[in-house]
Amino acid sequence: MTVSEMWEKYTSLSGKDIQTPYQSWHFCNNEADANELAALTKSGTKRATASLHQCYALENEPVPKVGDLIIITYWNNEAACIIEVEKVEILPFKDIREEHAKIEGEGDQSLEYWRQGHIEFFTQDAKSFGMEFHEDMDVVFETFKVVYPQ
Repeated sequence: MTVSEMWEKYTSLSGKDIQTPYQSWHFCNNEADANELAALTKSGTKRATASLHQCYALENEPVPKVGDLIIITYWNNEAACIIEVEKVEILPFKDIREEHAKIEGEGDQSLEYWRQGHIEFFTQDAKSFGMEFHEDMDVVFETFKVVYPQ
């Protein structure tokens, strides 16, 4: 299903105005991870995501807020599901705890797994902006729920 087809179905079923703003994107920077995380999100296992706070300003993007609607796609831009942001926390990377890792739903859902994967990802992300990642950097941690399909 395309992003626009999913949005049309969601708005007709939910009663939301089709003009309601939304975003559409995939997780990660490679096909395998993007597809795996989209599937985990659609199944309800993945209920959160994290990104470097500084990157929002550098990309001239607003920090997510409660109520934001996002169509999560697979790598090929096929729509997987629609999520609604329920909570946004901005905290240093070093302050991420086991409960954050668990709701992010990746791997074995442990803090160790989360830290290992995110240090690697955030190091690459920071480098692409000419920065060096460190554990005092702020992370935007978004908690969300799947609103379509349910």
